[in-house]
Amino acid sequence: MTTTDSAGAPSRGTEGTPPAEDALRQHFEATIARDQRIEPRDWMPEGYRGTLVRQIAQHAHSEIIGMQPEGEWITRAPSLRRKAILFAKVQDEAGHGLYLYSAAETLGADRGDLTARLIEGRQKYSSIFNYPTVSFADVGVIGWFVDGAAICNQVPLCRSSYGPYARAM
Repeated sequence: MTTTDSAGAPSRGTEGTPPAEDALRQHFEATIARDQRIEPRDWMPEGYRGTLVRQIAQHAHSEIIGMQPEGEWITRAPSLRRKAILFAKVQDEAGHGLYLYSAAETLGADRGDLTARLIEGRQKYSSIFNYPTVSFADVGVIGWFVDGAAICNQVPLCRSSYGPYARAM
């Protein structure tokens, strides 16, 4: 239903938006205020969608780039047991990245486009992975400090307002 102003022209919602969009925005904000999740088919403001795509893509890129320093050491690990542990860890990081790329795809992002942006330097990843791992001890430090810090950062993401991102955590 379209409302009209005193001159008979269709009225606008707040800040020049159509009344239907105002209702959608109010429903969106009420859903978040109730601490409920926004799902892929729910209406969401473009700013929210864009911020999520950027954040999820950066997180996914960091998972994929983050497996590289450890992956370089698989063949040089000091024992077969440590090779197996590193291999499992690298597989785990790759899986996290794929989960996150899938979450970004639920927002309409294209995985190939996100990857191209990473390669072209138009999207970021965690800069900690730019430091060299010159010894096997460096690999241990990554596992201890970097992954420990990541856990601290990711626990709040389990409560993300966007359902697929929260579930990917």
